[in-house]
Amino acid sequence: MTKSEWKEVVAAKELMGLGDSATLGEMKRSYRQKCKEYHPDLVGDDKAKGDMMRKLTRAYDVLMSHYNQFKIPLVPRDGEAIEAEDWWMDRFGRDPLWGKNSV
Repeated sequence: MTKSEWKEVVAAKELMGLGDSATLGEMKRSYRQKCKEYHPDLVGDDKAKGDMMRKLTRAYDVLMSHYNQFKIPLVPRDGEAIEAEDWWMDRFGRDPLWGKNSV
């Protein structure tokens, strides 16, 4: 992932009001809650709120795209001894949303 892509993910996380680690459910709940506050069908023709709704939708798309990039093996590779923390760190250890320092 490039530096600019990480900046997008971090900006999306902040706009959505998420912490450094977030579950898929938390991301969805945050988006739905903010939609109730900014959706044009609910707030009328407020241009600023319409702009915010577009930003929220973009942020949600960025986070979902980031989330969907992860491929998680559901079975161990040949000869692989699975230690939960090692498995997690191998796959997500450097990720700012789900890495070790995010908890």
